[in-house]
Amino acid sequence: MDQGNSKLKMKNLKLKKLKNILKKLKSVVIAYSGGVDSTFLVKMAIDTLGHTRVIAVTARSETYPYSEYKDAKRLAKRMGAKHITIHTKELRIKNFKSNPLNRCYYCKFELFKKLIEIKRRASFAGVVDGTNYDDLKDIRYGRKAAEELGVRSPLLEAGIGKDLIRRHSKELELDTWQKPSFACLASRLPFHTDITAEKLEKIDKAENYLRQLGFKQVRVRIHKEIARLEFYKEDFKKMLSKEINNKVIKHLKVLGFKYITMDLEGYRTGSMHETYNVIARSPAAEGGGRRSNPKNEIASALRASQ
Repeated sequence: MDQGNSKLKMKNLKLKKLKNILKKLKSVVIAYSGGVDSTFLVKMAIDTLGHTRVIAVTARSETYPYSEYKDAKRLAKRMGAKHITIHTKELRIKNFKSNPLNRCYYCKFELFKKLIEIKRRASFAGVVDGTNYDDLKDIRYGRKAAEELGVRSPLLEAGIGKDLIRRHSKELELDTWQKPSFACLASRLPFHTDITAEKLEKIDKAENYLRQLGFKQVRVRIHKEIARLEFYKEDFKKMLSKEINNKVIKHLKVLGFKYITMDLEGYRTGSMHETYNVIARSPAAEGGGRRSNPKNEIASALRASQ
């Protein structure tokens, strides 16, 4: 069997496993953001179970831009999905607002509790999310909340990663197949920096402006008065053009940033974890001897979630 046939066989096996997981669940409430993964999961669930056995739920809050919400609504309508909008109040949760390393645990715990209540009222069988197999490569504290509350991750269970999701989304004519990845706006702030509605709004406005200028993927990371901009490296030349550069500086300064910098490593997920680990590995400022172990820090954060 040649490599092409082998890959096709593996793809079909994974998709079959996904469908079997969904069939066994019989009816599902899906945590739906309108992103690549959750849109794909909603489509596969509808195709497998039918429209009446799938509820897609989108949570609105300050951490989720309105532009993303509008897109989620449009996609849900196109798929013919039953779509419910709820409101979550992460900024009222002290352990989320203080932005600890395991911030996502508290956010997901609140979200999943609401989805479980929707499941109960609808007499549905399960709550699922769009976590995929590749997400295991990153630190995902929300997984602990899912495991504690019995939320399933069918894409992960079927061994389906991002590449297969994008390729099959294209075959299903989902325009999310080439949509850039998105993470909640709180991920733009350094750990242990308070998350506020004002900071999130500032980030959202800055990123929206940069996307309007044609940047495919962008993150505006805040370090006090500094905006650290992450782009694909292919967009560096565009950012450094005099016209675009002047526009970006002027607009971001109006938003309140004093210094605007471009990250020479380019866009990447989880760059705030890099910052945390650098701090964790450095000697204590006074007495300089003992070094922290990042693995121990992560383990401590997980224990704190219990």
